[in-house]
Amino acid sequence: MNINQQQKITNPETQIQKGPQMNDRDFVNDLLSTEKYMTASYSSALNEASHQALYQDILTIFNETQQSQRDLYNLMFRNGWYALEAADTQKLQQSHQQFSNYIVQQSPYSSGMSQ
Repeated sequence: MNINQQQKITNPETQIQKGPQMNDRDFVNDLLSTEKYMTASYSSALNEASHQALYQDILTIFNETQQSQRDLYNLMFRNGWYALEAADTQKLQQSHQQFSNYIVQQSPYSSGMSQ
């Protein structure tokens, strides 16, 4: 894994044949996009399932789909087909502080808490 000058976290790219036809990277990327869509849809279904047995069935399918999504992501990352942007420490600290302040402001118990 490398962190280059543009603050990208990536692995060396596995070379694939490029052309008008779909290659391995294209197929895996398409599958990853589909799995992401499916996990979001199953998540919505879980939030709205009123029958416990149906909820459990959807939860099982959701977990399997989520694991497939993670496996495809890992495959793409290992092959250098998926890069991540390194997070700026200062931006992380600012986001953490903003979130912490928001939680304190929104909490019904914050009036008795000291910061």
